[in-house]
Amino acid sequence: MHIPSGASQCIEILEFEQALSLSGQRGDYDAEKWLYVPDFYTEYRYILGTRGSNPLICIGINPSTAAPDDLDNTLKSVSRIAAGNGFDSWIMFNVYAQRATRPDHMDRQRNETLHRENMRAFAYILSQVAAAGNPPAIWAAWGTILTKRPYLPDCVREMVRLGEAYGGRWLCAGKCSAAGHPHHPLYLRKDEPVRAFDIQGYLETL
Repeated sequence: MHIPSGASQCIEILEFEQALSLSGQRGDYDAEKWLYVPDFYTEYRYILGTRGSNPLICIGINPSTAAPDDLDNTLKSVSRIAAGNGFDSWIMFNVYAQRATRPDHMDRQRNETLHRENMRAFAYILSQVAAAGNPPAIWAAWGTILTKRPYLPDCVREMVRLGEAYGGRWLCAGKCSAAGHPHHPLYLRKDEPVRAFDIQGYLETL
């Protein structure tokens, strides 16, 4: 399946809080295990992950076609690395919420409604982890794809501000690119350790 069908400005965007309130009611996946928002297949996704008290929050650029019990290779790698580093769960989040099997087909201009709701989703994740007594572990894993659209670095900057508000600690895995971009999870070893990432220093290079 190739997505998107067009610019996200042409589709209806469900607000995050409404999507969250409806999540888990469909009955076609185990809502006790999975967090999936929205919990139906559409051209954007705010959150996909497993439930636990100590999740690894992985940040990619944009979601693809994965869904509960139907993970793509990237999310299979995220799941293995989270488990290998002692986390009891994982959450896949993205800098931009538009699904695109090819990053070159993401919106040319940022959809401000989609961005706003995506940041609300990120704040929700951070608040839930912080409320459980753990500083959120945020894994920067967007690779060089951050350079695909000029609005993506600004999205990251906003995410960093939210992370700071909730005491988040930034991590990376594997070698960074020559330009300093954190490694994408797809080609990492299954036992790859995550380590501290100087997110402020990284932002200065963007």
